[in-house]
Amino acid sequence: MTTTITMPSLGESVAEGEVGKWLVQEGQRVAKDDPLVEIMTDKADSEIPATSGGVITRIFVTEGDLVAVGDALCEIDANAEATASAAGAAPAAAAPAPATATDIDAPTSPAVRKLAREKGIDLSAVAGTGDGGRITRDDVLASASGAMDTGSSTHAAVPPPPPDPTEKKAKRQRPAPGPSGAFRLPPYVPSEGDEVIPFSRRRRIIADHMVYSKLTAPHVVTMAECDLHATAKLRGEHKAEFKKAGLSLTYLSFVCAAVCKALQEFRAINARVLDDAYVLFRDINLGIAVDTPEGLVVPVIKSADELSIRGIARAIDELATKARDGKLAPDDLASKTFTISNPGRRGNLVGGAIISQPNVGILRIGEIKKRVVVVEVDGEDLMAIHPVMQMALSYDHRIVDGVHANGFLWRINEILETADFEV
Repeated sequence: MTTTITMPSLGESVAEGEVGKWLVQEGQRVAKDDPLVEIMTDKADSEIPATSGGVITRIFVTEGDLVAVGDALCEIDANAEATASAAGAAPAAAAPAPATATDIDAPTSPAVRKLAREKGIDLSAVAGTGDGGRITRDDVLASASGAMDTGSSTHAAVPPPPPDPTEKKAKRQRPAPGPSGAFRLPPYVPSEGDEVIPFSRRRRIIADHMVYSKLTAPHVVTMAECDLHATAKLRGEHKAEFKKAGLSLTYLSFVCAAVCKALQEFRAINARVLDDAYVLFRDINLGIAVDTPEGLVVPVIKSADELSIRGIARAIDELATKARDGKLAPDDLASKTFTISNPGRRGNLVGGAIISQPNVGILRIGEIKKRVVVVEVDGEDLMAIHPVMQMALSYDHRIVDGVHANGFLWRINEILETADFEV
């Protein structure tokens, strides 16, 4: 019995992933639930397990390939015999060696062969750096780049291999987002000292997401200034208690709690736009933007409105730690209904954030600074020094009207300024 392992759904809005590393090789016997391959997405990196035991008889994709949900990854035959070289062994990196014309099919995947034809590359002249000497997508691109850099016509002179009848559909390429028209950017002219840094996988996806959001959602930004004096006093009363429990009672915890209260009253902000309708979500799942060495991620506090301040503080600590350690699971990043962006310790006054799709709003909070404010005491205006924070709400004007957005931000401000919390 043969089983085809396909690319599973790895979370909300994840349509494809990149093959990171194969943990097995053809001819190797595996047991059910053994990890087969690492798949990398903008959400998280995941290991795909075997759904049945048997021998890996065929691997369809190689490192660097983009695979869509449902694409075939490999084949497992329950009745096949493991090869002597692969039985019970994990794949080892073989020394790079040129592929010969007679065994091109063995070190290459259909996607790599198609890429080679598109680039005019003779695969028999390419040294494979993948497991077992396999020729990867990067090997082909490096070979094509080398031919361009040297101006060599060696590869161009080699006739492309005949079409492969087992060829997969063309490798998906992300379209270059952006407006079309008469304007064109001037070409980049290298200058001494310049450093060209290729986009990482996560940075490329983040960039595409940001452009998509700006082109799709008509952004409007509204701002408010919040006097945190009352909330600061409440925080000071409980900070030591939380510290004993191993928790940080941050201002972000109070902001999250205030947002949850306001979202219950202004449901149109806790929504998603469909093709010709929109959905008002029942659950309030807060996405918290976290900066990591690989780029921004947005882990999610599920049913945040049902949590106490202590529960929110614990959830923030746990998700931030997992994000920075690279241990977020796809479910940790799924189903957000509203997003909060926190500038951290080295923040700035205020800024309008780009909406994290498919949400219709994102709250960007600024740094907290002590400022001189006017307070009323016994009917008299006095000057006082209080902690003050700026907030900016970006919202999707397709379904959120200005009066609704302003009311929502005003309500958050009111809750924070009156410290309307139970700790």
